[in-house]
Amino acid sequence: MYEIDLSTPAAVHFIGIGGISMSGLAQVLLDKGFAVSGSDTRPSLLTRALEEKGAAVFYPQRASNLPDRLDAVIYTAAINPENPEYQAALSRGVPMLTRAQLLGQIMKGYGTSIAVAGTHGKTTTTSMLAHILMEAQCDPTISVGGILPSIGGNIRVGKSDVFLTEACEYTNSFLSFFPTLGIILNMDADHLDFFKDIDDIRHSFARFAHLLPPEGTLVINADTPCHEQVTEGLPCHVVTYGLDNEADYTACDITWDKYGHASFTVRFQGKKIGSFYLKVPGLHNVSNALAAIAAARVIGLDTDVITRGLGSFTGTQRRFEYKGQIGEVTIIDDYAHHPTEIAATLRAAAVYPHRRLWCVFQPHTYTRTKALLDEFAQALSAADEVVLADIYAAREHNDIGITSEDLKVRIEERGTSCAYFPTFDEIEQYLLSRAQPGDVILTMGAGDVVKVGEHILGL
Repeated sequence: MYEIDLSTPAAVHFIGIGGISMSGLAQVLLDKGFAVSGSDTRPSLLTRALEEKGAAVFYPQRASNLPDRLDAVIYTAAINPENPEYQAALSRGVPMLTRAQLLGQIMKGYGTSIAVAGTHGKTTTTSMLAHILMEAQCDPTISVGGILPSIGGNIRVGKSDVFLTEACEYTNSFLSFFPTLGIILNMDADHLDFFKDIDDIRHSFARFAHLLPPEGTLVINADTPCHEQVTEGLPCHVVTYGLDNEADYTACDITWDKYGHASFTVRFQGKKIGSFYLKVPGLHNVSNALAAIAAARVIGLDTDVITRGLGSFTGTQRRFEYKGQIGEVTIIDDYAHHPTEIAATLRAAAVYPHRRLWCVFQPHTYTRTKALLDEFAQALSAADEVVLADIYAAREHNDIGITSEDLKVRIEERGTSCAYFPTFDEIEQYLLSRAQPGDVILTMGAGDVVKVGEHILGL
């Protein structure tokens, strides 16, 4: 495999440079003096930002985009092998790395590399840790899978030897990483177009944990079923946290403000270490905060710094994000696209001031929808009113015969009012005609359903 040396700048081309993660990695290399080029299907805010920093970005993707001087090509799992730039790189014999392999190579250049893994909560927990590290003036390099307002985007390039990133399990990407501190938030059945079942998922997380060196540390959620399968036989240090089980770090004395923001006490091995407060809602975020607190203490940060860092975090884009109000109807957007995430988000929404709670849900991928159909119906039934959009295909084709109509039937069987419309225009008209002052409309999903609320608000 081609080795990236951050101290020796090279010429690197990104196929699909406009992706949230790819653009961040490109920015890291630009800051290190690399000659960066890339391509995408169309311009975006992320690609324009890269161009302003000196990257050469081409639209659309074609073989001629590859520069004459080229040391490596970076691509994502979403790139079709027939992509003209991919084929051109192969024919020229240019070394090629996946996005995950590049991220792993970059991690090697840092003394402290923190990787946040889990099927849910990665972006929020990474962002919480980012706030703590910045409050501690650690000057970290940060790669987060969402837009974090405090760093003005999805990447922050620091000058220290601390690197913080999300670690995605899809296609086993995180097995290309080199962490010194790993976090596992949870392990649920997801990405079943790649993994065989939950046991296969747990096996991959165990392999991720074994990437940690003997002097490293794994922070793992003790509330996660079968977490012992991951920690058994690990040579590194293991720290646990949890809400329901005995663990090294636990939260107690939890109280809530009117927006569902928690204040709580944290104990380490039974002894109080401090009191903390959050500005993001839900019990799931107390759990995420415990993971961030445990990790911050592993690297030696003071409790006062951790408290201030967590208290300064107000969320990332598309994570229970307040979008605005129209006619005294509040619109909030969330990225939740798995039943566990949906249930957690709706529990948080239940304590948010509202008259009736509308959930506008866009299922994400056909395989996930079919595999977890009953779980989706059960989770969504917590809303007062559910409105379904068409399934967002992402990388898939509907060759398994599943539609949003199937989900609608399951939801209605549980006694919850549910409507389905094939277009966003129809959804918007339905909401405008029925939502009343005091209602909350929660758009939810990993696709483009955020456009519904934004269009209603005129954003």
